[in-house]
Amino acid sequence: MDTGREKAEEALAQVQRVVLGKRKQIEEIFLAFLADGHVLLEDIPGVGKTTLAKAFASVLGLDYRRIQFTPDVMASDLTGFSVYSRKKEEFVYQPGNVFCNLLLADELNRTSPKTQSALLEAMEERQCTAEGVTRKVPSPFLVIATQNPMGSAGTWGLPEAQTDRFLIALSVGCPDFESELALIKGAGGGMEAERLSAVLDGGTLLGMQEEVRRVRMGDKAARYLLELVTATREHPRLRRGAGPRASLALAGIARAAAWMAGRDYVVPEDVREQFGYVAGHRIAVEAGPGHLTKEQVIDEIISNIKLPFV
Repeated sequence: MDTGREKAEEALAQVQRVVLGKRKQIEEIFLAFLADGHVLLEDIPGVGKTTLAKAFASVLGLDYRRIQFTPDVMASDLTGFSVYSRKKEEFVYQPGNVFCNLLLADELNRTSPKTQSALLEAMEERQCTAEGVTRKVPSPFLVIATQNPMGSAGTWGLPEAQTDRFLIALSVGCPDFESELALIKGAGGGMEAERLSAVLDGGTLLGMQEEVRRVRMGDKAARYLLELVTATREHPRLRRGAGPRASLALAGIARAAAWMAGRDYVVPEDVREQFGYVAGHRIAVEAGPGHLTKEQVIDEIISNIKLPFV
């Protein structure tokens, strides 16, 4: 294993010290970061989402901010605004919360669509516009956003155009019995997350992302990937399938998975492993008697499409 992957494994191990029993979720979030993508978490409160973001910010050496979204949060809280300085006798721009490397956008679907759109610009364009001036956000710029379960009081559903900007979506979920017992006894938690030492830094992460982009994807893996995504558009139980952005997202995180495995090429298994995380929030199932869940549809698609041999 080369130095970069050793550092990556060390970073993952550090995060697991404070977010107990969630190895798979931690790995998936890190793969999304390696693919220069954003992460959407849908969970009940209190499962450690803030601790998770703080831990990643600490071990990756990133400038971290958290914003708690409520109905009265405005777009200017994200993009920034100008205030009058008596000393300078002029208006001085105050940067908003998107000017960081890792942003935890907590309960994003509790804020207004206008504020959601301001975050969307920063996520997609890596820039924000305030008072007619467009400014670049720092690089790397990564977002972990959480949303309350749909139907919760005081929520606005995220539009399809916004959920599509998240590379992956997943649920952290409650810890298993032994992990929660360890938390009760004092292991892990938010205070320890802030004390973690930096294993990487922003520049190193950018270098890793560049290496991931150079990972090769051969014809068989690429065709298998496209067959999976296309199947979501043709499935009779889905009223909305995944678009071309899903194909690009799946290719990116499959390359990240291959890189973490020590390969400079993608195999179909990398694609299959990541398909559910990329497609789940981009598809919509038909309602009605005997309807399938998203997870069941994804499992069915994977079962019906033969895994090619490389």
